[in-house]
Amino acid sequence: MTAVEPRSEASVRASKRTEVLEDRPVNLDGFVEEWPEKGLVAMESDFDPQPSVRVEDGRIVELDGRTRDQFDFMDTFIADHAIDVDTTEAAMATESVEIARMLVDPRTPRAEIVALGRGLTPAKILDVVKLMNVVEIMMGIQKTRSRRTPANQAHSTSAKDNPIQVAADAAEGAVRGFAELETTLGVVRYAPLVAIGLQVGGQVGRGGVLTQCALEEATELDLGMRGITAYAETISIYGTESVFVDGDDTPWSKAFLASAYASRGIKMRFTSGTGSEVQMGNAEGRSMLYLEIRCILMAKGAGVQGLQNGSISCIGVPGAVPGGIRAVAAENLVASWMDLECASGNDQSFSHSAMRRTSRLLPQMLPGTDFVCSGYSAVPNKDNMFAGSNLDTEDYDDWNTIQRDMQVDGGLRHVREDVILQVRNKAARALQAVFAELDLPAITDEEVEAATYANSSDDYPDRDVLADLEGARSVMERGITGLDLVKVLERSGFGDVAENYLQVLRQRVSGDLLQTAAIFTGDFVPLAAINDANDYAGPGTGYRLSGERWEELKKLRHVTSAENPEEEVV
Repeated sequence: MTAVEPRSEASVRASKRTEVLEDRPVNLDGFVEEWPEKGLVAMESDFDPQPSVRVEDGRIVELDGRTRDQFDFMDTFIADHAIDVDTTEAAMATESVEIARMLVDPRTPRAEIVALGRGLTPAKILDVVKLMNVVEIMMGIQKTRSRRTPANQAHSTSAKDNPIQVAADAAEGAVRGFAELETTLGVVRYAPLVAIGLQVGGQVGRGGVLTQCALEEATELDLGMRGITAYAETISIYGTESVFVDGDDTPWSKAFLASAYASRGIKMRFTSGTGSEVQMGNAEGRSMLYLEIRCILMAKGAGVQGLQNGSISCIGVPGAVPGGIRAVAAENLVASWMDLECASGNDQSFSHSAMRRTSRLLPQMLPGTDFVCSGYSAVPNKDNMFAGSNLDTEDYDDWNTIQRDMQVDGGLRHVREDVILQVRNKAARALQAVFAELDLPAITDEEVEAATYANSSDDYPDRDVLADLEGARSVMERGITGLDLVKVLERSGFGDVAENYLQVLRQRVSGDLLQTAAIFTGDFVPLAAINDANDYAGPGTGYRLSGERWEELKKLRHVTSAENPEEEVV
């Protein structure tokens, strides 16, 4: 046995380079070893089941190594509602590597690979995507996303639950290009005022922007039924029965809730993501991606139009283990492959490193998804009540530059300062008029001025919280609806905002919002998988950033004129 050599001075003393590296932001992030037995592993685990299926008398009686008498309720729901019994045995007999190549190969039409996916079990789907590196996953996303045209979603929240701030930031977010705007609260009783602010501000910025207020499910549904919000997505589902039970839910109760939203024309997605089960201590020894695939199939079986996934608020968990960000991209691929609308994450902050935050973004931004972010923070992260986002208002110019550098469409655009000031001011004035008409706590001219120029909640006068909460209670007790708000806006001289809002309500009646990946253009033309179907079939096909939209994205805050280098292009 060799004696241990005493450490020399050189082995204890750190080099100057090491000191520099130790101070890098990335070393503030948390990283852990894999622990497959507890589910702390991204997508490569010996504890995941092997793919299998058996059908008897038109019914699945074996799924991924379990017979029907061994099924938990997730197995039962997936077997009975998510898998095409008529095609499953043939689909499962296809070699996993062949399916993976079909996902990447542009000569295989999207419709063909989607049809094949309907017959696959969770373990088989995992077996396929495990074969794909991150570039191949991105190629699959580019082909399988539902809507041809990519889009984006933003958070518009306030650390003080200030409805004026939410309205002004919503207006700015809408004019910058976000197709959907989402808010949440620190104090849930503020919800009616903040939801009204979000809706009014959004319709000032650009007609047709869709809004939601993420809360506990009863209040969220109530606001949607009243027409104060237009969609919902924070209806969480999980990959194990034990975690579902912890939340007093089942796949059937979530499916019933989805039908309640759909019955009133309200667009709705479920939310899931890698890492949620291990974070809640009930991963049942399965990998994060295997459990997320179960969630995706459960969502498909429930008939909901889409899914917010991409780890979402659990991103720190897959982000801490090897291959975790690859697994996050893979779950986005699977959601799109299963023909669901995909709002692909990039919302929760997870890293101190600017380089790492960008690397987490690119697998969705470069191929494009239905919503590249399911929560780009349209406020400074200190005001983000969803616990901060991977990107916030400080990143607008960087985002626009990446779009221009790569010639990709991430859903946003550069907007001149005078336009931003105009919409922020108008949103604050419109909300001021609504509050006055509804006899809610007054919004002062000082607050309107602050909203026009503010960056964060620190730049606003404090409001009387108790008076606001009483006003919020009265909104609910008086049964105020979206149509009431339309009438108030019209009477108050904001007819164009009223018309935008009314159009959103009309579209609910038509049912257009219930189509997969539905959004509206500024002219209220619905874009969804049914009329804007992704037709990518290799180079020269699919969505291409060109024409008027490309000219728009060439503009940045500072671009030097080709004709006069002393001037900048406006």
